[in-house]
Amino acid sequence: MAVKGVVPDKYTFPFVLSACTKINGFAEGLQVHGAAIKTGWDGDVYVQNSLIHFYFECGDMDDGQKVFDGMGERNVVSWTSLICGYARGENPREAVSLFFDMVDSGIRPNSITMVCVISACSKLQDLSLGKRICAYIDDLGVKLHTHMANAVVDMYMKCGAFGNAKQIFDECEDRNLVLYNTVMSNYVREGMAREAINILNEMLLREGLRPDRVTLLSVVSACAHLDELALGRSCHAYALRNGLERWENISNAMIDMYMKCGETELACRVFDWMPNRTTVSWNSLIAGYIKNGDLESARKIFLEMPERDLVSLNTIIGALVQESSFEEAIELFRTMQREGVKPDRVTLVSVASACGYLGALGLAKWLYRYIRENDIHCDMRLSTALVDMFGRCGDPQSAMLVFDKMKERDVSAWTAAIGAMAMEGNGQRAMELFNEIIREGLKPDEVLFVGLLTALSHAGMVEEGWSVFKSMEEIYGISPLIVHYGCMVDLLGRAGLLEQALDFIKGMPSEPNDVIWASLLAACRKHKNLEMAAYATERINELNPNKTGIPVLLSNVYASEGKWSDVAKVRLRMKEKGIQKVPGSSSVEISGMIHEFTSGDEFHPEMRHITRMLDEINCRLRDTGHVPDLSTVLLDVDEQEKGFLLSRHSEKLAIAYGLISTGQKMPVRVVKNLRICSDCHAFAKLVSVVYDREIVVRDNNRFHFFRQGLCSCGEYW
Repeated sequence: MAVKGVVPDKYTFPFVLSACTKINGFAEGLQVHGAAIKTGWDGDVYVQNSLIHFYFECGDMDDGQKVFDGMGERNVVSWTSLICGYARGENPREAVSLFFDMVDSGIRPNSITMVCVISACSKLQDLSLGKRICAYIDDLGVKLHTHMANAVVDMYMKCGAFGNAKQIFDECEDRNLVLYNTVMSNYVREGMAREAINILNEMLLREGLRPDRVTLLSVVSACAHLDELALGRSCHAYALRNGLERWENISNAMIDMYMKCGETELACRVFDWMPNRTTVSWNSLIAGYIKNGDLESARKIFLEMPERDLVSLNTIIGALVQESSFEEAIELFRTMQREGVKPDRVTLVSVASACGYLGALGLAKWLYRYIRENDIHCDMRLSTALVDMFGRCGDPQSAMLVFDKMKERDVSAWTAAIGAMAMEGNGQRAMELFNEIIREGLKPDEVLFVGLLTALSHAGMVEEGWSVFKSMEEIYGISPLIVHYGCMVDLLGRAGLLEQALDFIKGMPSEPNDVIWASLLAACRKHKNLEMAAYATERINELNPNKTGIPVLLSNVYASEGKWSDVAKVRLRMKEKGIQKVPGSSSVEISGMIHEFTSGDEFHPEMRHITRMLDEINCRLRDTGHVPDLSTVLLDVDEQEKGFLLSRHSEKLAIAYGLISTGQKMPVRVVKNLRICSDCHAFAKLVSVVYDREIVVRDNNRFHFFRQGLCSCGEYW
């Protein structure tokens, strides 16, 4: 810095420090500070102000504060440098505190100070502080120039005070493009897209200002929210005419807008024209395909990405879960683990959902252990997902353990806990949870009542179900939806109150749909009411003649009563319509792997050992006096064939494989796609005694926990 024979003075150091600040030359700035000390200019107020600014701009707040603390004389620039330094950094609250210290010391802030401290309030989103500072500015009689008005408007909008912001905006006489951009971007950020478009129209018609890339970004995002394709295309044309498409964020916003408007081809064209595609560009394309229901194209783009980030992975995993591709979602999560990508709470919520739907308790427990070992904060959403996961996996104890640890619970969390009780069939505990909700002052919603009525249905608690159903409208002001009526039909039907169920359906305020009648038909099958089953089938065919499961259900009703000619007629109609019965399948999780079996399966690699195990089980069960219930075989074949078919039901294969693949005393957990038959139910009860194992079966209705010859359902399912 020094030239031979020339000594720097107090004017030299501020210029050199400003240069160091602009090039982020921290080491050079330290040398300049040292030179100022050597020459005795480090005590000059102008040099000190420049040092404060330099240190804060380079991120060294401690040394900047030390310079300020050591000043013998401080002027408005000194305070402003310090306040602005804190406001731009990670300590905006300190900036506000210093502002009031400055005021108390008798120094009048300048416009730069005011803008910085108002920006600090924006970061804090502290409306009361912001209003206090604005009141102080009013007391000073300061007229808000455009730059200051912009800061105040931004602060009010970030604090949610849109009325105050609009008033300042309307009163501002000299509005520039920056002010308009501030208002539009805040409106878009808060989901107020229509208001943003209105501000754009005002800007164009009243001020005649030309939109820049910031304007365009807000407007294109607003178009995406509003599905305003025409305006979006106009923005695209404007961007092309003015060379704004070269900005990556503009092109990314265009991709997002076109995808949300359903214009996949135009989105791909923007993507293809981009000279530099960022990860955001690829992610926008993936998210767009998923929104438009094209998971295959999204998966293809995902595989082509040069570099994936957590957003990409979360988007695909979430989409796979939504599409019920649970195994694939979990496999992708495992790939993340192998590649060292750390999941966030969004990832874990999706994976927890996948584990729950698969009933994969081993993986569920691993996931929960992973969360605890990696000290991942369980917010309300993740905790709720974990409660739901454990409930669906048949571990209500773990579900309630997570639930009890939650510091905050919303209605969704309580709903998940009640759902866990519903899967177990614990209607009493579900009612206790409901009463706790009411005591805590939370208002139950429609979804919660579905879970509660389901729990009561699974427990056969008819009186309580009636009471809850009536309370929905009478006490909580919730008009029952069709799904709630379906729950009540299921409740009455399971209890064998078929006439009451039919009267209830006929008394519904709206036309019952095919799902309501199907619920009644299922109850007719259980309680063998052929006449009502035929009536329910007629109603279903009137509403939805293409409903595939109904002929199968009706065929089973006839078969259970030995009405084989009627069975033949139904199955002939099924064949003519191309309807096929969904085969029964059961899966069991062994060492994190899902093994699936279908009825009569012969293709599992260890089928030889499974067959031997089944033979051993059947032999030991015969010794206890067990006789297979051949009436559950709904086929017109001889008894020997019925006995063989019955012995090869999918859940029996899964249980046998679970017994030979797990250690003694370990539970065997099976997930079945259909309702468990009465013979398999009796089979599982006896196996739990003979082998001293807990057998857990989740069918398409509920969980069955078999322990020492008893089932948690109490023979009610």
